Amino acid sequence: MNKPYLTGHYTPVADEISATGLTVEGVLPPELTGRLIRNSHNPKPGITPTHWFKGSGMVHGIRLRDGRAEWYRNRWVHTPALDGAPYLTEHGPDLTASTAGTHVIEHGGRLLALCEANLPFELTAELETVGAYDFGGRLTSAMTAHPKEDPVTGELHFFASSPFPPYLVHHVAAPSGELLHSQEVPGATAALKHDFAITEHHVVFLEGSVTFDHTEHSGIPYGWSDAQPSRIGVMPQGNGRAAEVRWFEIGQGYAMHLANAYEDRQGRIVVEGPSVGRTGWQRSWNWWVGAPDRGAEPNSGSRGVRWTVDPVAGTVREEFTDDLTVEFPTINEEYLGREHRYQYALSFPDDQGIGSHALVKYDRTTGARQLRPVGVGQLPSEAVFVPAAGATDEDAGYLLTVVGDLNADASRLLVLDASDLALPPVATVHLPRRVPAMIHGSWIPDAALNR
Repeated sequence: MNKPYLTGHYTPVADEISATGLTVEGVLPPELTGRLIRNSHNPKPGITPTHWFKGSGMVHGIRLRDGRAEWYRNRWVHTPALDGAPYLTEHGPDLTASTAGTHVIEHGGRLLALCEANLPFELTAELETVGAYDFGGRLTSAMTAHPKEDPVTGELHFFASSPFPPYLVHHVAAPSGELLHSQEVPGATAALKHDFAITEHHVVFLEGSVTFDHTEHSGIPYGWSDAQPSRIGVMPQGNGRAAEVRWFEIGQGYAMHLANAYEDRQGRIVVEGPSVGRTGWQRSWNWWVGAPDRGAEPNSGSRGVRWTVDPVAGTVREEFTDDLTVEFPTINEEYLGREHRYQYALSFPDDQGIGSHALVKYDRTTGARQLRPVGVGQLPSEAVFVPAAGATDEDAGYLLTVVGDLNADASRLLVLDASDLALPPVATVHLPRRVPAMIHGSWIPDAALNR
C-alpha cells in the first residue's frame, strides 16, 4: 500500500533543481524583496519512512527582488539522517541526526532549518547546508520547530521538550543570536509539546492529551492517553523565573499549533489555536503512519478554540470560536504576543487535496469569516503574512501561499491582498515544478539576512 504521505500532493520530488527568471502575472510589490522559504518532509527515492515526520527535510525557496521572481530552488537539508545515520546511538541521542524538515526561520542573520527533536541546521542564503548550529556550543538540547521572536525586544524564545527528564527547558536568544539563558520548567510532564506562545510578560506552554507511549513503533513515540491531563502552563518571562510557572487544567484535547496569545486589559491571558479531540487526533495519526483505517466521524477535525486564563481566580474559560476544520494558523507577526484582530488559516475538507480547500481570514472584532477557495484538486500552503510598505492597519499587507495543483501537476506562488481575500491575486509566480505539500515556512527579507 502506498503511504498517504508519499502520494498526491505529498509525493516527494526526486532531485534538486534551480530555475531562474520565473514567469510573473500581475505586479510584485517592491517591498517583496527577499525569499519565501518553505520546509517539509521529502525522503530520498526508494525510502519509505515509518512516519511522515521521519522523512528527510527539503527546503524550497523563491527569490523575489525589484518586482522580479529571480529564482526557485529546492535542496535537501544535508544532515546525518539524510544518509541514514540513526538518532539513537550507543552513546545516547545524536542531536545532529535530524530530519530538519518542519520549519525554517531567520534569526540573528542566520537561516535555520528546524525539527523539534534535534539541533537546528544552518543554511546559506542559497539554501545549501552549512551544518548543525548549537549557538556557539551553548545549546545542548533539542530546539522546538516553533520558536517565537518578540517583535518588540527581538529576543527569540524557544524550548526543548523530551519524553524523559528534563521534560521542558526554556531558552532565550538575543537579537544577535547569542544564547542568553536556559532554564528547566518545573511541573512539566512527558506530554507532547509541539508549539507554544509568548505574551508581553509571559511564556505559555500547552500540554495536551498526547504523551509518551513506549508501545508506539513508528519512530515517533507518542499516543493519545485519556489519563494525561490537558494543561496550560503560564510562566513569567525572565531568567530564574521558571519556578513561578503555574499550570491550569483545561478540557481534554490536543492543539498542534497556536495562532497567538496575549494579555487582555483585565490581566487575563488569552490563547488561541485549533484543537482536536481523541477521534481527530487518531485520524491524523493514522494518516501520518500510513494506517489504512482513517475513520469517518464527522466534525472530528481541528476547530478554533480560545482559552482565557484568569491567574487571579485560578480558572480557565474554554470556548470554540468556529466550527470549520482548520489548521496552520498565522497572524501578522508584528502583533505576536499582543492582542491581534486578524488571523489566517487553512480549511481542510479532506486530506488529499481533492475537495475545495481554502484560505481563511478571521476578524476577531466583528466575528466575520472570509474564505478563499483555491479550486478542486489544489492545496495551498500555510499563509505567510508580509506587511505592506508603510502599513498602519494590521491587515495591510500580503499573504504568500504556494498552491499545488494535481490537475496540472504544477505549483504557483500566490501573492494575495490580506485586507480582502476576494480580490484578484496581486501577483502569481509560476514555479518550474510541482512543489510537494509543505509544513511551515517564512518570508525572509533581504534586510534580515544582511544583518
